[in-house]
Amino acid sequence: MPSKPAPIKKAAKKEPAKKEEEKAPEPAPAPAPEAAPEASPAPAEGEAAPAEAAPAEGEAPAAPPAEEPKPPTPPPADEPTSAPLDLFIEDKNDTSVTIIWSQPETIGPTGLDGYTIEVCKDGTEDWKAVNEDLQKSCRYVIKNQTTGDRLKIRVVAVNAGGRSPPVALPEAVLVKEVADRPKVRLPRFLRQRYVAQVGAKINLTIPFTGKPKPVVTWTKNGQPLDTKRVNIRSTERDSILFIRAAERDDSGVYEMCLKVDDFEDKASLVLQIVELPGPPASVKIVDTWGFNVALEWTPPTDNGNTEITGYTIQKADKKTGDWFTVLEHYHRLNATISDLIMGNTYKFRVFSENKCGISEDATVAKEEAKILKTGIDYKPPEYKEHDFSEPPKFTTSLTDRATTVGYSTKLLCSVRGSPKPKVIWMKNQMIIGDDPKFRQICVQGICSLEIRKPGNFDGGVYSCKAKNDLGEATVSCKLEVKQPVVADADKK
Repeated sequence: MPSKPAPIKKAAKKEPAKKEEEKAPEPAPAPAPEAAPEASPAPAEGEAAPAEAAPAEGEAPAAPPAEEPKPPTPPPADEPTSAPLDLFIEDKNDTSVTIIWSQPETIGPTGLDGYTIEVCKDGTEDWKAVNEDLQKSCRYVIKNQTTGDRLKIRVVAVNAGGRSPPVALPEAVLVKEVADRPKVRLPRFLRQRYVAQVGAKINLTIPFTGKPKPVVTWTKNGQPLDTKRVNIRSTERDSILFIRAAERDDSGVYEMCLKVDDFEDKASLVLQIVELPGPPASVKIVDTWGFNVALEWTPPTDNGNTEITGYTIQKADKKTGDWFTVLEHYHRLNATISDLIMGNTYKFRVFSENKCGISEDATVAKEEAKILKTGIDYKPPEYKEHDFSEPPKFTTSLTDRATTVGYSTKLLCSVRGSPKPKVIWMKNQMIIGDDPKFRQICVQGICSLEIRKPGNFDGGVYSCKAKNDLGEATVSCKLEVKQPVVADADKK
């Protein structure tokens, strides 16, 4: 309600100069005892005030005339607030509707007294306030409504300046209880980016809840779906997004919206369709030195709708033309290829790689790298030949043996020496020679003497002598030939 205007003060009336003269201080009394002279008669109206005359000698100067007071400045007029913000429905049932809103953006110096909530039936303009007193909070329950009515609702802010512009709901509200609010149950694997390859079949099921059956709508990047590319099948419990053969143009943000009366819920999923990348845009040989080649290349113009994860570099000898991989999953745009063969000419090519795999084609460098022969004189090292010459030396000596008449036996020893020593067997200091009773063998330094079926006279001292240009060595052993044991029966 507008406040009463402030009372306006009346200006003071202008008094004649005579009164101003009377208000002036009286002159100081003369030192003489005589009475003061009579005052001069008051000046006539319109004449100059006597104060303008110079004061007599010895008298005090007259006071200046009083200034006229200025009229007071009127107070500024009160202004209403701006309209409340963000009005929407929080809840409703069969007889009431709960609304919430935000306070106005501009309130002004006079503050905010409260809100008035007004309703009217759909199709009419008979707005009525439902709250007797101003509502202080930004939430209100509109009670005692008739089930099935459609109501238009608006809120007005009130202050000393009057009513603000109203804020109204965009649509009329049906007074009816919602059994189950709509809710999208987006699977966990769809809460992140869903990636599929070109040509793959997309079949995504998104469950939801809501009663009565929610109205399901889909959009892609904020626009309606192309039904020729994407099929939507919805039941009472879920909605299925189906693409028979995915293409890169099917990538985008798909939004699913559920609506039950005035309540709705939304969920978004990001679909990314990818394929193999193209080859690098260019490959060139930057430098060649020694057995090394430096390469540089640029990223492919087509990354397959996903980031490039690496590169594969191959080399080929111009003579054979066979390609060999030298680097895999390489992340940089330059590389140095080493350990090339002198005198060969090489070609190089590079493949791109993303999460789908390696590009079908490669980019081949136009230049070729020739590894030049350098003047290298090979000088083999000079080795002093080791002298392995040594006199004979027995590493295993002969050992004394005992045998029985008629049973063959062997004598063994081993010898080394350089040059290869000559081996001579002796019995009782007599050279055995080529006696067929004895068999002499010497292989790889292992010397053996076999005595075939020794008799009573084959016992004695046997010696083995090894001899070369640097010396000789001899080892000996004693051989005992025993008679066989005769059984007791034979004795009788």
